[in-house]
Amino acid sequence: MAEEETILLTVFLKHDQSKNLEQIQAHLAGTGWWERFPPEGTEIVSWNVVMGIGQVVTLRLPPRLLNVVNVEIERCAWGVFSTEFFPTYDFVPVRERLKRQWREKEGK
Repeated sequence: MAEEETILLTVFLKHDQSKNLEQIQAHLAGTGWWERFPPEGTEIVSWNVVMGIGQVVTLRLPPRLLNVVNVEIERCAWGVFSTEFFPTYDFVPVRERLKRQWREKEGK
């Protein structure tokens, strides 16, 4: 069976700065955030805290789960984070192909 196609999704979770850390953590605990996000079938590629902004999460997932990720954000994160979503793809293989083609064209 062929491996399922995946996409990368970068999610900006911008802190609601009218809430302190204890309020944010209480909300997330109350909504089941730590159990529900990310949903099953997704993989965490990176999860970083960006001081003054919030958290930036990159997930790898099959496109069919995009709506599931969205619903979990709506269920659990709204109220303490504003969100932005950026579907992305891995450019490294494309870059390597372009570099190789350029070198071949230049005779290097």
